[in-house]
Amino acid sequence: MKAIFYDRIADMPAEYRPRERLASRGVGALSDIELLSLMLGSGCGGRGVVSLAKDLLSALDDADDVPDVSHLMAIGGIGVARSALVAASLEFARRRLRPAARRIGEPRDVLPLVSHWSDRPQEHFLVLSLNGAHEVIRLRVVSRGTLDRTLVHPREVFVQPLGDRAAAVVCAHNHPSGRLDPSPEDRELTRRLADAGNLLGIPLLDHVIFTQEDYYSFLENGGLPGG
Repeated sequence: MKAIFYDRIADMPAEYRPRERLASRGVGALSDIELLSLMLGSGCGGRGVVSLAKDLLSALDDADDVPDVSHLMAIGGIGVARSALVAASLEFARRRLRPAARRIGEPRDVLPLVSHWSDRPQEHFLVLSLNGAHEVIRLRVVSRGTLDRTLVHPREVFVQPLGDRAAAVVCAHNHPSGRLDPSPEDRELTRRLADAGNLLGIPLLDHVIFTQEDYYSFLENGGLPGG
């Protein structure tokens, strides 16, 4: 994915503009910011559309579900019409394309659900609640951190899967540095999450670290306690 470093699409070289990239490479080649920029269409109030898209993406990352219109309207430059458009688009996509019923059979099955977080400049820690057939119930962002670290506590990871009546969880987080090697903190966190999951009866099936190029699975590499 090509990250956007311009505030206005008009300032971008033609080959970097989202509409042209979508036409030449397909919608899957665009980052979340590019997709939102196309959805918004233009800037407002002296702000470029990319700047608006970045603020909107931050608000969506913080939301557990499709946010209501009043929440979106709190973003400068996002008025009633755009808030309604975004909320309606997200709800339509959720109904048609939500990850529910996507079965996680192996670590690489996680990637299509999380890969669009790979271009974020901070670490994002994600949790997938799974049912007894290892089908995805919900996917949530639990925490956002810095360039090379995100602070996560087991209670934050398991509180919502408990409400989902999940049978198991899979965790994942991006490494903005592009390096896949798990840090000592990653290994310790994985151990703590596995212990907590066993205690709660919601086992941790895997912890996946991913970048824009590849992934690392604790399960595949024998890094899960008892694995």
